[in-house]
Amino acid sequence: MAVNPFTSFVFDLFILAAVLITGYTCNFYYLAFLSRKRREKYDLVSLGEPTITVQLPIYNEKYVAARLVNAVCAMDYQKEKMKIMVLDDSDDDTVAILEDLVNHYKKNGFDIIHVRRETRKGYKAGALKYAMKFTNTEFVAIFDADFIPPTWFLKKAIPYFSKSNIGLVQARWGHVNENYSAITQAQALSLDFHFLIEQQAKSNSNLFMNFNGTAGIWRRECIEDSGGWHTATLVEDLDLSYRAQMKGWKCMFIPDIVVNAELPVQMNAAKRQQFRWAKGSMQCAIKLLGDILIKRKIAVEAKIQAFIQLTRHIVYPLMLIQFLALPVLLAGDINLYVVSILPALTIAAYFALGPGAYLLLIHDLYGKSWKSKAKALPYLVIYSAGLAVNNTVAVFDAMFGKKNEFLRTPKYGIIKNTDDWHDKAYNLPFTKTTLLEIFFGIYGLMGILVSIYSNNAFFAPIIGLQTIGFLYIASLSLAHSRFKRNKSSNPKVISKAEKMANKTYKLAMIGIFGIIIFGVYMAFDGYHKDVYPLDLTRGLLFRIAASSEPDTMLADLHSIKENLGKVMARLPENKNPVWIFPTDSTNFARITQDIDVMIASVEKISTVPRDSSAFHTGMRDVHERAVILRENVMDATPYMYVSVSNIIFSSIWIAAILGIFAVLKKRREQLRAYDASEDV
Repeated sequence: MAVNPFTSFVFDLFILAAVLITGYTCNFYYLAFLSRKRREKYDLVSLGEPTITVQLPIYNEKYVAARLVNAVCAMDYQKEKMKIMVLDDSDDDTVAILEDLVNHYKKNGFDIIHVRRETRKGYKAGALKYAMKFTNTEFVAIFDADFIPPTWFLKKAIPYFSKSNIGLVQARWGHVNENYSAITQAQALSLDFHFLIEQQAKSNSNLFMNFNGTAGIWRRECIEDSGGWHTATLVEDLDLSYRAQMKGWKCMFIPDIVVNAELPVQMNAAKRQQFRWAKGSMQCAIKLLGDILIKRKIAVEAKIQAFIQLTRHIVYPLMLIQFLALPVLLAGDINLYVVSILPALTIAAYFALGPGAYLLLIHDLYGKSWKSKAKALPYLVIYSAGLAVNNTVAVFDAMFGKKNEFLRTPKYGIIKNTDDWHDKAYNLPFTKTTLLEIFFGIYGLMGILVSIYSNNAFFAPIIGLQTIGFLYIASLSLAHSRFKRNKSSNPKVISKAEKMANKTYKLAMIGIFGIIIFGVYMAFDGYHKDVYPLDLTRGLLFRIAASSEPDTMLADLHSIKENLGKVMARLPENKNPVWIFPTDSTNFARITQDIDVMIASVEKISTVPRDSSAFHTGMRDVHERAVILRENVMDATPYMYVSVSNIIFSSIWIAAILGIFAVLKKRREQLRAYDASEDV
């Protein structure tokens, strides 16, 4: 049977994406194997208490900034050997909070300064680069605003610099609010995998590992030898650590040193963080991979692993390609089963490489407490699947060189499960990416229907899993959105503009949910009226091509004619769904005429003896016609999705949601203008 060229191209794309995703997945399990190898025994030598500068890059973190400074000043280290630099680029209440706190600790004998730049040039990397001009200590420790270093941190970490080639010691991240919600549990498990598997494996070997931007200590000489902090990418930490290792420095991860931090509790904040990591990694790939691959002193395995780490976020666009392609292939009757006699193996293989293997890793990593961690795995699977749109946009932003502001992830001082963040400043509104997530969610619902009606229900769970992820991320993005002024130090002071913005937001939510529900209904109705009759027709023609019972064939042919009549009633005058360069093979008027000819042939065949040559010749002719017509219907089916009416409706649907986004953007600008007027 001939294959539609478009379907063939989609199939090739689907297989290529599957191969690449499988490759990246298997590499993760290879790192899991490396991470379980016996760790190098470090000969720790007491270095005393060498001089160290603790740098705290902060921007608008009024809920957690004081907690960080207090924790740093509580560390067990000689005051005369520790210098603290509060790198404050804030433009809100954080400035006053830190100024008072720094003055307080100065009076108590701490060598602490409040560093204020004229601009935020270079963002976090720019602040760290600026601070290095005034840093003359042997070591530099860095903590982001949401971290809470323990009192023993410096004394426990410094001895790992006993070898002169150690340039970085990275601590493991802990989580003070891991059990706050499903998304914090998902993030915590994901970060644990990163540290306990990826970072551990690379630290155990000669592979390149990355600085995680915080909770680490640098040898100052290493920073300077590697070229210092660069501001060209959104992940200055990854950039510097790779340049350091290219220079021959060793970066080390110590899993036993854990520094607790606050996980993002708002979905839009978590998405922003993931966006920055994904885009920054691709930026570093573009910037560094060429030099890494041609440098002779770097081992081949290290080059391969560097390529995989820097490009691993390409998996997200590949996931979307598969997600978009699968319903098209199922509708086109392409066989995707691993073993044709046992289709369930496809699903088994899919889940074995994913959740199944992850369960084994969790059991190995957490020992007796593995069951409590395993409960977070479904959240992580859905969370990771739903982030595919957000991170795909980040990847393409990096590949096309789009410049982005470094947008920090806001934190609210959330530790206990009873803590609330909804009415605090820094709440982020949803972005246009949410619209794409809604689109993919609705597309997934249609894909599930296609898998069921095309007798490929085994693939419904795969499509359904990603669909749930997209709708989950989109729904929380909308539900977690708030319009809240950032600059008011009094939470009771709510401006008229803010009240209007919140009212507009609530109306917008009602409008968006209404549009989504209407869109889903119209999509289901369109599928039921335009595509489902053709799915039934293909199935009946397949049965006719294999049948030798005239009565059954006649009943099927009349059903086909009835189905085609329903479809033709919704087509233009020429009865051809292909509205650009239509062909005769997709003309339903011609197909219906052929069905009439087949009906007449079967009626004649039914009057002759079954063992006659006329019966067998007639049956062969009907069977051949059924195969040809089935191919014609298959060729025409994709065009039912992109009919003129569907395109017009989709355009209006998208325009309506974009219009709501435009209204919300206008309200945000009004709030910003109000805040700006307060500063005058």
